[in-house]
Amino acid sequence: MNEYKILFTGTMGAGKTSAIGAVSETPPIVTDVVNNDQSHTKERTTVGLDFGQFTLDNGDRIRLFGTPGQSRFDFLWKILSKNALGMVILADNSRPDPLADLRVYLEGFADDLARMPAAIGIGRLAAHPSPSLDDYIEELARHDLVLPVLDVDVRRRDDVILLIDTLLAQLEAGLSEE
Repeated sequence: MNEYKILFTGTMGAGKTSAIGAVSETPPIVTDVVNNDQSHTKERTTVGLDFGQFTLDNGDRIRLFGTPGQSRFDFLWKILSKNALGMVILADNSRPDPLADLRVYLEGFADDLARMPAAIGIGRLAAHPSPSLDDYIEELARHDLVLPVLDVDVRRRDDVILLIDTLLAQLEAGLSEE
């Protein structure tokens, strides 16, 4: 049995804790506290990490780590990204400027994104259709990145599995090129 690490990151409220909880076989470990950030109405927020895990059909175990969303905790981003197999960046399309939010993570994880596969999950797109998926793709291109961008509901297990499968497919494609 092999064990792999996947990192979930994104703004506060984008759904990192929900995504991990949607697929974890065990109750997820969360480090939520009462939110004191007045710029967001969310009642609780992650200040350390979220952790969950699930097993693939072949017996390999995927360990899921979620970062805190606020950039003041960016020192944890680097710690948590160490030895990660891939990364999922979640964006909340209902926020005032979700493309600017995405830039924070593209820049904060630039070194990691140069060496590992990643997928972008856009939440709340149906209720907030602007910016569009194409706008996200254009933003990635401005950072010289070509990554899959998916419309997801992180509360749905199938949507989170799709994000993870997208990462695994990138890895498999990369391995077959060697």
